[in-house]
Order: sequence, then C-alpha cells, then structure tokens
Amino acid sequence: MPITNLLEENCKKYGEDICLVEINPEVKEARRVTWKEYELMEPSPLSHYRREITWNVFNEKANRFANLLLGKGIRKGDKVAILLMNCLEWLPIYFGILKTGALAVPLNFRYTPDEIEYCVNLAQVNILVFGPEFIGRVEEIADSITRNKLLLYVGDNCPTFAEDYNSLTANCSSQSPSIPLTDEDNAAIYFSSGTTGFPKAILHNHESLMHSAIVEQNHHGQTRDDIFLCIPPLYHTGAKMHWFGSLISGSKAVLLKGTKPEYILDAVSKEKCTIVWLLVPWAQDILEALDSGKIGLEDYQLSQWRLMHIGAQPVPPSMIKHWKTYFPHHAYDTNYGLSESIGPGCVHLGIENIHKVGAIGKAGYGWEIKIVDEWKNTVQKGEVGELAVKGPGVMTCYYNDEKATAEVLSEDGWLYTGDMAQEDEDGFIFLVDRKKDVIISGGENIYPVQIEDFLRNYSAVHDVAVIGMPDKRLGEITAAIIERKPGISCTEEEINTFCRKLPRYKRPHKIIFADIPRNPTGKIEKPKLRELYCGTSLVAAQNRG
Repeated sequence: MPITNLLEENCKKYGEDICLVEINPEVKEARRVTWKEYELMEPSPLSHYRREITWNVFNEKANRFANLLLGKGIRKGDKVAILLMNCLEWLPIYFGILKTGALAVPLNFRYTPDEIEYCVNLAQVNILVFGPEFIGRVEEIADSITRNKLLLYVGDNCPTFAEDYNSLTANCSSQSPSIPLTDEDNAAIYFSSGTTGFPKAILHNHESLMHSAIVEQNHHGQTRDDIFLCIPPLYHTGAKMHWFGSLISGSKAVLLKGTKPEYILDAVSKEKCTIVWLLVPWAQDILEALDSGKIGLEDYQLSQWRLMHIGAQPVPPSMIKHWKTYFPHHAYDTNYGLSESIGPGCVHLGIENIHKVGAIGKAGYGWEIKIVDEWKNTVQKGEVGELAVKGPGVMTCYYNDEKATAEVLSEDGWLYTGDMAQEDEDGFIFLVDRKKDVIISGGENIYPVQIEDFLRNYSAVHDVAVIGMPDKRLGEITAAIIERKPGISCTEEEINTFCRKLPRYKRPHKIIFADIPRNPTGKIEKPKLRELYCGTSLVAAQNRG
C-alpha cells in the first residue's frame, strides 16, 4: 500500500485532531496559533514560535501542492527536490509530491551551492522547492539550474528568480488528484550522508516507505496517545522514518528547532512528549547540563516520557548507564540502518534488551541479516566481517549508477553495508567499525570504535574520534582527536596513562585536542579529520583500504 493512503485514512478518522506542531524556542512569542490563524496574520518572525496543523489541513496542503505540480507539468516519475529547514510546510510538501506519482528528493540543508547543483542534476530534478535560509545559495546557481527547472520559494518576500509557493498553492484545488500508485512505483531519492565521499542518489519505491512505517510501529509500539519529539532534519531518512510511526498510528508529532538541553526538556514538558529520538551529542549535552546543575529535572514535567532512543551512530554504553541514573523509568532502544535500507530499523536492539547496550541488536521486523567475509561467506559467531541486510526496505538502486549499485547490492537482494560487525553468543550484533575506517598498523586490524568507546569513559572527554595516520614503519598509526568537556582541563599525559588499560597495539600513538566535526545526523566526519590531520583528500579517504 502506498504510504499516501495512511494520510488519507488519518483524515477520515482523526481529521480535526492536531497532527504536527512546530516550535522555535529562539523566538520569544507566547501566543499559540494554528496554521489557518497564521496565514491571516501579518508577516512577523514572532508568529513562527509555535504553529500547529490538523490532519485535515495537512492533507489539504498536500493536495493543493500536488495539484500545483500537476498544473506545472509534473507527471509520474518526475522529481521534485526539497531544500527546507524543518517546518510545518515540509511534510505536506513531501506528501504532495508523492500524490502526483513524482519522486520526492530531500536535500541536506548544509549543502553548498555546488553540492545543490550536483545533486539536482544527478537526480534529474524538475522542480526545486527552497526556503528563506537558502536564498543566497540558490541564487548563486539559479542561472545554471533554471534552464530546465522551476524554482519554488516557501516563505515571505519571494526572490525575483523564483515563484511564490504560498500564492500559487492558495489558488489550487484541495481535492486529492487521485493518481493511481502501486508499491512498485518509485517514490523518493535520498542522498547518502557523504561521510565517505560525494553523496550518492538512493532510489526507493513506495513499498520501502511503507515498510519503514510498519517497522517503526512494530519496534516502538506507537499508539494514538503517543507524542513524538522530532529534532533531527527531515531530509534524512532517520527523522522521517521515525515520524512514520506517528503517521501509521495517527498520533501527534512535534518539530523542534534547536538542540539545547533546555529546549529539548522544555518541549517534552510542555508538549507532553512520550517518545524522543536523540543523537549521541544531544544526549551527552543533556547529561552534562544535568551534571553541572545548569538545568534541573524538577523544573520540567517529564513523567509521561516513556522512550528515549538513539540511532545514526554507535552508542557508548557508558552514556546509557549515565542516562539511566537520571531517567531510570525510561525504556531505551537503538536502531541501526542506512539510507540505502530506508533509514532505521533493519537491525534493532529492542527495549527489552537494555542489558545488551553497546550492541545494535538483531534483525529488525521483516529483515534478514548476516555477517560475511571478503568472499561473501558467512563467518562464525565472534568473527569480524561485513554486515549485510535484506528486506522490503532495501533501495532499488543508486540512481543512474549501475557500477556503484553492483558494488553493494547483490542480485538476490542482499545489501552490503560497508560496516564491520560481529555476532556474540546470544545472537546480538555489535558494530566494530566502518570498513573504510579500519586502521591497519603493523599488520594488525584496529577498529577505531573500540578505542573511542574506551576513551569516552574518561571523565574529561566530551567527544572523541580515532583515525589512522600514515607511518613509514607501521603503515598507519592511531591518532585520537579528543574534544574536552567545557571548562575541564586534560593533558596528553593523562590520556596516555588512562590508555594503559588497553592492549598496547590499541593505544593511540598520537593525541590531538580539537573539536569533533559531525554531520547533521550525528555521524563523525572522519574524511574531514583525515584531510585536516593527514593531508588526505576526501577522494583518497574514500578509496583507502
């Protein structure tokens, strides 16, 4: 069933219920407004503090945009790119695209003008929808991309090189265009995170999207009573597919702009959120704010918060242990996934398995997994190999890239993830590292994640990344880039003393104190670190090993 059917069903069942709330704590305006009230107000930045829409309005907006696209010549199989920060318009625009039979193409808000142009050309985009934060970047490339593409602007004061989304959709029908869709129809193109090189275009069909919704509800048991706090960017599969749990259950979600600990806890408290998906840095920030006394739990109403889950990166077990000291009643979960496997859930820990924190879990609902050697043979338990997954959420292909597709996707449907993993005696999967991040030093394979997890146990360490640096004698040596906790001093000697607990070959040869770059989904950008400290280009980093 195409996922657009879920939106139609929610309108019939819960049409007048609030489905989405947008909060921007950076703007201090206490008045709460609905979308309809918002549209009647004079343009003012203060009106963006809190907005909300019902399922009926959501569907109406999606239909208006779908009919606008059809009027502009968009047909089944065409592509429409979305370059927006999280906002109430984001998801209705996404679903409006799907309703036409076109493909939604979400873009990373951090893309440079050159990257935007590269991605819209790679995906053969027909229309680019963008917001006020991107006027400068889009204007830089407008002349080159508008030769055969339309630019639609979402916001006040439409620039001259684009057409105005608000005025155009206001005159479009709010009735569903009723374009027939099937599970096999292409639905969306997502881009890889780019942590291992230039982004690839990942093609998914409607079956993939629907499966992600089913998996999410199966794993986290969303009901009509749940309220999901969504903080990560919606262009990423992780945030969107977790929100699909709200869609399939007909429950409310809150889009929060801002990641400060006080913003998160205030949103949970005031909006009565029950489920929060965090990235590791945000969870660490909350814990540090609580430890320092900057915030206090007594100032918030948090008793309804039932589930905290984390994904997109390895989770330090020490952090979850620390978290449970403040939130002992929380269920905890972690999901593993890739954009190529429609985001989170192909491997899943499960809230009943908190004793296995550190593992990413077992095969998710409707998924198969295996760990293989370089010849694609399944390895024995305890042996390190490459993780492969198979299920209805695996991508169709890398769009217009047969060579890259063949490198990761087998003819019988197995997706080879590039992540090194091992299975313990109980059948739980532990990530060891990215295949390309493995350090080979003096013939020994060294897995940076293991050293990073160890170093995060040191009281002065806020964040850490371990990379390989070229060495004439050993080939590579390990270097630990350490970001210290604010206001806490730490020396190289202290770190080296702490590392004596590690086997000698795993001890970092070099300690560097610096900030750790992470992308919007929380993944450490190791190619940037290698380029900065090793003089290794992003292309070379992609091809190493």
